[in-house]
Amino acid sequence: MPLPRPGYVAGVGRERLTFDGWIAAVGTGSGTRVVLGHWPRSPFGPFNDVMLEHADGRRLLLAPTARIAECIAGIYHFDGVRIVPVSVHRWGTEWAVTAGPLELRFAVGRRGALGLALRAVPRTLARRPAWAAFTDGPARLLPGVRTRGSSRPGCRQWYAACDLRRITTAAASFDGADLGPPAPVDPPVRFGFASAPARPALVRVVTTVERDGAGPHGVTGA
Repeated sequence: MPLPRPGYVAGVGRERLTFDGWIAAVGTGSGTRVVLGHWPRSPFGPFNDVMLEHADGRRLLLAPTARIAECIAGIYHFDGVRIVPVSVHRWGTEWAVTAGPLELRFAVGRRGALGLALRAVPRTLARRPAWAAFTDGPARLLPGVRTRGSSRPGCRQWYAACDLRRITTAAASFDGADLGPPAPVDPPVRFGFASAPARPALVRVVTTVERDGAGPHGVTGA
């Protein structure tokens, strides 16, 4: 099934996709690190996905449709892909996530000084590649964090964080097994060119992907 064509960069034959939503990242005592993507606005409409890296380094994508999985796996790197329903429910500061074999519950606290500063950046400015370039230097002070880069040939990405809140409590299980208490996202995850902050956090983010318009990438994992 062909991918949607949400927009091309004029004159250069490249496809540009924008994902607007939240990324939550948390480590666990078992060594599994979990990254949730909650995207109310995307080229595919609203959807959720989960990326996991287990303690042995195995990387897994949990995505709601083959079409979405194909797109994400064409941008990031995984050792396996599962097509499963991915649901997110929110009650105030509480989040509940169900994604096939994964159950995740977490709560967020008040935003700190950095979160307040990020919220003050105009959204139109935050979306620009020049802003990502400007903030990439300060972002590197956080191990593994980058705001621009490339995970695959012919593909570049930039991230604009618009809010940040710490995750204060979390509990997760995989295939019915408790993953242990919340822990730092350490070692950094290896899905793409950057990792999430080591301290568990919920980040409001606009992610832009620009790549050669050569068509969809295949998904071979299971």
